[in-house]
Amino acid sequence: MIEAHDVNILRARLAALLYEKSYMEGDFTLSSGRKSDYYFDCRQSSLNPGGAWLIGAIFMHMLKGMGIKAVAGMTMGADPLVTATSLVCYHNDIYVPALIVRKEAKGHGAGQTVEGLANVNRGDRVLLLEDVVSTGASVLKAAEQVEEVGLEVAAVFCILNREEPGGAEAFAKAGRELRSIFIRKELVSLARQMV
Repeated sequence: MIEAHDVNILRARLAALLYEKSYMEGDFTLSSGRKSDYYFDCRQSSLNPGGAWLIGAIFMHMLKGMGIKAVAGMTMGADPLVTATSLVCYHNDIYVPALIVRKEAKGHGAGQTVEGLANVNRGDRVLLLEDVVSTGASVLKAAEQVEEVGLEVAAVFCILNREEPGGAEAFAKAGRELRSIFIRKELVSLARQMV
């Protein structure tokens, strides 16, 4: 089991990997349409086996004691996050299956908006995972979709909170708790210490 004192070491290792593989400075346009002087492509790190394990281990530590019955995330960015967290939890004798939230219902088969429901029960507390939170619009929509199928969203965890204007207000207005592994300044500072 990962102990609290180990989490700081894991965070430092993850910061170094994210900084190397996922963090870019320059002139970028975000999905919200806003301009930014940096871009964070988390998939470059979450699809790395070491990065996936670090992310899963840190999220596992963060969710302990919350009564979480599953981790969910919007496809496709959160797919590796929920899978890694579910697997690391399972390896540590914590049963937390993964759920994948579709942008829209499938046009065939069962027409699900949330995949993996056979592994949870109605009313279960679910944790939403996201790679990067800017305005929060997509993850807040995913939270609504998860609750529409009868589950309770306990909180939203992300790897990086960009702390964009309006983001905190959107979460507060929706009554959603947001916790992050990093904010930009912290990520960059910690990563540079590891070099």
